[in-house]
Amino acid sequence: MGHPAFDLSGKVALVTGGNSGIGLGIAEALATAGADLAIWGTNEAKNEAARTRLEERGRRVLALRCDVGDPAQVAAAFAETVRALGRVDACFANAGISGGRQKPFLEHEVADWERVLRVNLTGAFSTLQTAARHMVERGGGGSLVGTASIAAIEGAARNQHYAASKGGVVSMIRALAVELARHGIRANAILPGWIETEMTARSVADERFRNAVLPRIPMRRWGRGEDFGGIAVYLMSDASAYHTGDTLVVDGGYSLF
Repeated sequence: MGHPAFDLSGKVALVTGGNSGIGLGIAEALATAGADLAIWGTNEAKNEAARTRLEERGRRVLALRCDVGDPAQVAAAFAETVRALGRVDACFANAGISGGRQKPFLEHEVADWERVLRVNLTGAFSTLQTAARHMVERGGGGSLVGTASIAAIEGAARNQHYAASKGGVVSMIRALAVELARHGIRANAILPGWIETEMTARSVADERFRNAVLPRIPMRRWGRGEDFGGIAVYLMSDASAYHTGDTLVVDGGYSLF
């Protein structure tokens, strides 16, 4: 029998970007631990495929189309989530986009900056704010988790807009941890390293990139979505009841080497 603190039976989690990659890895682990789930994504076909996959674990699963960069869509999707599942005990603001084709900082345009921050930072803000309001009004605490990146703590050349968006998530999470602790709400950030997902497929398939990056990862492999399941269950569970304001790096040791 597992440790009872990790049992998520009777709890509900929201995972944005939960239809693939890190988000799906998080959602699968939460479902296995007993949680019911709402997953949000912009691709309806992927949403349905993920919903079917998650329902095989015997949990209630709601899949909604939502562009988190639009606060109105966030509000509507959250209201539908609560209507269908009754509550939200943990919110994983995981949805994000890449910086696109890398180019020198001197060639970045304001449109590049705004496109990335709209989803990665404003989207996380809207999602976490809506969830926090629900948790405060409902009472009983909860867990807020933001997916950032090691780009927030390392020098991400040619990717300043992406790095800024993820650095903003880390700072916002820390501020939330301080402000919301009085309501029993914890807030933590997860910082992935090089993870093999649709977003990074082009990079990890490039031989030159592989030869430059893989030798710097002590674990000698790319991360996978399922590598984030354990930390997600921990952060949602009572096992992390006194753990807040942290930045949890999951990168196979890349940032150390």
